[in-house]
Amino acid sequence: MDTLKYKTNINCGGCVATVTPFLDKLQGVQQWEVDTQNPDKVLTVNGEDLQDAAIRQAVEEAGFNAERISDGWFKKMLSKS
Repeated sequence: MDTLKYKTNINCGGCVATVTPFLDKLQGVQQWEVDTQNPDKVLTVNGEDLQDAAIRQAVEEAGFNAERISDGWFKKMLSKS
């Protein structure tokens, strides 16, 4: 299973509801979640053969921003907390 993480501006339950149909329709996506408590509103997407461009496009079509973050960045953020 692949995992991709994104810094977003999806910051509340209503925003999550807005982006849900866009992410749910993507091929290969098995599960996703947004950590709205994280200052960077991290979107984590799990699945098979995930397409970075398709995920970013889906989030943008829903009216939000998504910037891919590396595993190293995420580990550094966890060590600060």
